[in-house]
Amino acid sequence: MVVDIRDFFQATNPGRTLSVEKPEEKKFYIDFSSVRGGEIIQELLDNITFFSSDQPTCTLFTGHIGCGKSTELLRLKQELQHEGFFVIYFESSEDLEMADVDIGDVLLAIARRISQELNALDLEEPKGLKAILQGASKLLMTEIELVELGGQVPGLGDFAINNSGEFSLSAGIGKITARTKNDATLRDRLNQYIGPQKNRLVEAINQELIEPAIAKLKQRGQRGLVVIVDNLDRIDNRPKSFGRPQQEYLFIDQSDCLKGLRCHLVYTMPLALKFSNEYGMLMTRFYEDPKVLPMVPIQVQDGGTCDEGMALLRQMVLARAFPNCSDDERLMLIPELFENSETLDQLCRVSGGHVRDLLRILNAWIKKNRDLPLRREKLDEVVRSYRNEMAMYITDNEWELLRRVRQRKKVSGDADYQTLIRSRLVFEYRNHGESWFDVNPVLMDAKELHE
Repeated sequence: MVVDIRDFFQATNPGRTLSVEKPEEKKFYIDFSSVRGGEIIQELLDNITFFSSDQPTCTLFTGHIGCGKSTELLRLKQELQHEGFFVIYFESSEDLEMADVDIGDVLLAIARRISQELNALDLEEPKGLKAILQGASKLLMTEIELVELGGQVPGLGDFAINNSGEFSLSAGIGKITARTKNDATLRDRLNQYIGPQKNRLVEAINQELIEPAIAKLKQRGQRGLVVIVDNLDRIDNRPKSFGRPQQEYLFIDQSDCLKGLRCHLVYTMPLALKFSNEYGMLMTRFYEDPKVLPMVPIQVQDGGTCDEGMALLRQMVLARAFPNCSDDERLMLIPELFENSETLDQLCRVSGGHVRDLLRILNAWIKKNRDLPLRREKLDEVVRSYRNEMAMYITDNEWELLRRVRQRKKVSGDADYQTLIRSRLVFEYRNHGESWFDVNPVLMDAKELHE
């Protein structure tokens, strides 16, 4: 079977998020739940559809950036829709400036998405929300008037008139957030205005959007509303103006607002918060512990190979070239892509089970090799380049911490270890409910790790 190297290159794009609701992309999907410590998406699904279908729920979902959370959340969306729920999924980074996020920004983003996607329900005019927007627009000294909102909003696309002949609420919010996203001064003004009114804003969203929407959805035979807010795990942890780290401020100090919306909610959360000294406080604010999506294990804790994890990673790579083949057929076709099976295994091992890193290395390897089959020597060149790039910014203190992790397979909750986790220098794995840690395999041959 002849493989076009350019098609293989495009299929391994590390920036691409698989959407399993699309048949052509579902062929690329590999279910890693059996080696990731449990069926996490099934737990999220059961919590909403079985245990608390008529009561609001709020769940935090975390893991290393690039480990596959977005793909799994899109799978959750499909499963929830199959169960009769109306699901709104969006990437918060499209609406928010991730270096400077306030609770008002998040609430407005959610309100905009709900208003936009449920426009066809013909909800009554949200007078309270529009009043808040009018006040915000005047404070920002813009020329926003709700009666003038229509057509193109820069960076946010078209907003249509609703069935009552009025411009949608989502256009008003979109106009404001588009103006403030790239202007720190305007963002500060908006948050100074919204902050004292956050509880009023939450109630307005509940009473004028969520509750009426759920009532109409149930009239149509649907079971309820689920909002999935992705990419909040990417917010920076720089201190706010009053000194509080941004991640702790949003997920701990503002937890009442995050969980105060009366529908089913799923937020992605920065993994570093799990290793914060404030993690205990976070667990008291939310009713359930955050769900963690760990790495795909390439080895077990004692250093032996994890055969099942390696087998699934092989299939993930091979599926990008042979999506219509069976597992066994793909294994027979390894020589079409790689000089031998050990070369493929080395790619899987050096990725550490991090899905995006595996694709990133493979994508760069294809470009460097320029033909098929891919050769081990070119893989080694790519890995050395990444190792040098990563090692350049690691301090002596961090190398010492990495040596400890390598020896003990554990991390503690202080700020130094948070840095290792956030920088993907250390990966978390799970086995039968227990977690353990190891150094990113890209760094394994670094001389500093063995001093």
